[in-house]
Amino acid sequence: VTTKLSRADVQTNTSWNAPIIWDGMFDPDVFDQRHKQDQSTVALTVFAVGRYLDAYLGTFLNSSEQYFMVGLPVTFYVFTDVPEKVPNMKLAPQRSLKVIKVERHSRWQDISMMRMKTISDIIESDIRHHSTYVFCFDVDQVFTGRFGSEALGESVALLHAHFYNLPKHRFTYDRNPKSKAYMETGDFYYHAAVFGGTWQSVKAMADACYQSIMEDKQNNVEYLWLHKPSRVLSPEYCWDRSIGYQKDIRVTRLIWAPKNSDTLRIS
Repeated sequence: VTTKLSRADVQTNTSWNAPIIWDGMFDPDVFDQRHKQDQSTVALTVFAVGRYLDAYLGTFLNSSEQYFMVGLPVTFYVFTDVPEKVPNMKLAPQRSLKVIKVERHSRWQDISMMRMKTISDIIESDIRHHSTYVFCFDVDQVFTGRFGSEALGESVALLHAHFYNLPKHRFTYDRNPKSKAYMETGDFYYHAAVFGGTWQSVKAMADACYQSIMEDKQNNVEYLWLHKPSRVLSPEYCWDRSIGYQKDIRVTRLIWAPKNSDTLRIS
């Protein structure tokens, strides 16, 4: 989809010509019409394990039903250790919810590794048969505005709200040469709280991340999730309100939920 709308105050393309999606750059109706014509379907995955289920899942699901890919067929995949506690939702036509039981892990490396394997497995066994695109979210977020078909693409990454305006030397990339995530410098700092793309792209990404985490565990090195996307979402798509006013953030579409680390400790 092309559009003549533009933003002069922000970077709207990467050096490899991937669009960076900001409010004011696109006509929502044009994107929605095209994806309906293409019969695009979307899978949303989210993990709600331990106290994260009680603290965040209800608000996440209700807000996603209100704002995420409205008008398109969406299947919500909730991965949790306590399936019976997943709240009932009233869903619009062509939108459904699937709950899958997963084991609970305490170390973040194990959590990250098993999430990637679980995402890959569910794409292989289920999602690929009926969904064009997959979006993966952290549960401790709340949709506050349209998160629509303009975000769909082959591989989609999100600019990190705390890094998008910083010079590159401030990025906290993994600079350990032993690590699979090793980078000298990078174009952008992405936030893994939101990523997506076609099911083929997301599966390939999940498989690569899983392998890298496995290898880095053997090397006693931590893994940082990285990839080079075909589409980049501005921080509107995952904003932290604690940052305060930023003139280039005209709307917020998804926000970080307030956290209480003491009550949410899962180990």
